[in-house]
Amino acid sequence: MLAMPRSGTAQAALDRAVSILAEHLADTGATRLDLPHIYEADTLLDLYGEDLRARAFVYPDPDQGRELCLRPDFTVPVALVHRASGWDKVASYTYQGPVFRRQPPGLQRPVEFVQAGIERFGEDDPVAADVGVFKTLYRGLAELGLDEPEVTIGDLSIPFALLNALEMPEHRRDSLRRHFWRPTRFRDLLMRAQAPSDAREVPGDDLDRRATDAGEPVGLRSIADVTKRLVRLSAARRDAAMTVEQAKLIDGVLQIRAPARQALAQLERVTTEAGVDLSVAIRRFADRVEALDVAGVDMDRMIFDASFGRNLEYYDGFVFELRAPGKPDGHPPLAGGGRYDAMTTHLGASSPISAVGGIIRPEAVLEALA
Repeated sequence: MLAMPRSGTAQAALDRAVSILAEHLADTGATRLDLPHIYEADTLLDLYGEDLRARAFVYPDPDQGRELCLRPDFTVPVALVHRASGWDKVASYTYQGPVFRRQPPGLQRPVEFVQAGIERFGEDDPVAADVGVFKTLYRGLAELGLDEPEVTIGDLSIPFALLNALEMPEHRRDSLRRHFWRPTRFRDLLMRAQAPSDAREVPGDDLDRRATDAGEPVGLRSIADVTKRLVRLSAARRDAAMTVEQAKLIDGVLQIRAPARQALAQLERVTTEAGVDLSVAIRRFADRVEALDVAGVDMDRMIFDASFGRNLEYYDGFVFELRAPGKPDGHPPLAGGGRYDAMTTHLGASSPISAVGGIIRPEAVLEALA
């Protein structure tokens, strides 16, 4: 649905909330950015992943022969600004304004809504940067009058480190990592990897002809993309099946959901018993838990979910969401964010640059308070 028109007290309430957040974010010392609404589609959409890419508003630019899109979020546009200033620079930025996304049928969410947020780049201490962004948004909700939100955190570096630690074909590892944000698809891949090679459904030979005979491509993928995928699937048929032990370990780690300290103990126990060394990723998680505790966050109310990824494929480390207490899953999060170092290399950095940020949705906060 379209954004609801606001007037009178409703508009005044939103204006006041945005103003409060702007002042709160400015107090961090970050540089305020006013960003365009429209970007070249290729620049943004390759970084968002399939889910958000399918929800972007894309349209042709007949004069330039390219596709344009309304910004679906602020993170990539802000990263482009930082790239222009130099990757080696330590900087933080704040912003506010509307973003535009197609919404899944039935959710009755607006396709245009306001975000206000912060992004931080180039800091030497990633744990301190993660905690700093989290505290800024947590306190931003308090500034708007919402205390003690429900908090879910995750750390994508843990499941990714697990996949890297297990012996498996590289394309299987890449496929599992690529679909981590889609739990149903991920578990389907996990089941298929355990099947004997002759039981896997994959295309046969003559893949170029099969793709070409299908006619003009329909949708977002070209014939070359489809052919490349068919070749990858055909190669997967020759791989040895994933062992039951590997599958159980992956599933066991991803099922961990508990208050942060309990989850940390469970991660250490499960991986130690399996003889898999994830000490670097788990130590970073432990350091972050300790830093959040020192910052005054109630760790008993903070739930760690090992399968949590926020549905944005540029994240590769700490992720979090803050929700209104007691609201159903269909209600949008009030705030959220995470770490996305690897994205900077896709934008041209020679090596990953520390990058973390997050947003608050003031309209969702007002709705929760109402």
